[in-house]
Amino acid sequence: MPRFLCTTCGTQYPDTPAPPAACATCADPRQYVNPQGQAWTTPEALARTHRNGFAEIEPGLLGIGTMPGFAIGQRALLVSTPAGNLLWDCISLLDAATRRIVAALGGVAAIAISHPHYYAAMTSWARAFAAPVLLHAADRAHVMDPDPAIRFWEGETLSPLPGLTLIRLGGHFAGGTVLHWAAGAGGAGALLSGDIVQVGPDRMVSFMRSYPNLIPLDAGTVRAMAAKLEPRPFEPVYGAWWERVIPVGGKRAVAESVARYVAAVSGPPAEPITPP
Repeated sequence: MPRFLCTTCGTQYPDTPAPPAACATCADPRQYVNPQGQAWTTPEALARTHRNGFAEIEPGLLGIGTMPGFAIGQRALLVSTPAGNLLWDCISLLDAATRRIVAALGGVAAIAISHPHYYAAMTSWARAFAAPVLLHAADRAHVMDPDPAIRFWEGETLSPLPGLTLIRLGGHFAGGTVLHWAAGAGGAGALLSGDIVQVGPDRMVSFMRSYPNLIPLDAGTVRAMAAKLEPRPFEPVYGAWWERVIPVGGKRAVAESVARYVAAVSGPPAEPITPP
């Protein structure tokens, strides 16, 4: 039986003879149902029209993204460590070429995902590489394709491999997680943020409960998220898309962005602009 993929969010569902009536991930207020109606594809059909591209982001960090863009369009990141590779976030397409390339690079020792919008085809990736999927337990209810490979973790931090730390920030989702890579940027540290900490076009960051529906977070939540990041050194911030990167000065940019965000949601409204 086929494993259906939602074309709007990319979430994969278990084997069924027919697609689900609706995608529960899209029905959540943080996402949206396509105004043209719910639509589905399968991994086999997706592989006929799309392929994955690879790019070295920095030594030890490889981006993997589907072309042309599919669903939300995020790219995954493969982090190499002496103890093995970790796949950060996930994508929906896992074709034969991707399997061979990733296997040649040493495979995947573990998969960790920032939040449910990027669960994608996580169980297919887990089965292909015999890797556990590490998800924060606070987001357990959002798993649409249960599998024995999924390991739910609790608390505020988890080290899946030496030098890598998962940090639960919350915010966008209760279990919203970022990854700190101590060896990134030549040892200065790097933050892999998904869109829990969203990198903007101005190389600052922002925070939302729902990005497509423009539902913000409150100031207290954002301050708490920032406090959890404060002890960690990092220079680059790698967001969820190829172009969403702060290459240097990331920690300073996050601090300045938090102040900007808190002022915007807490202070008086800006004065209106009077036309000349």
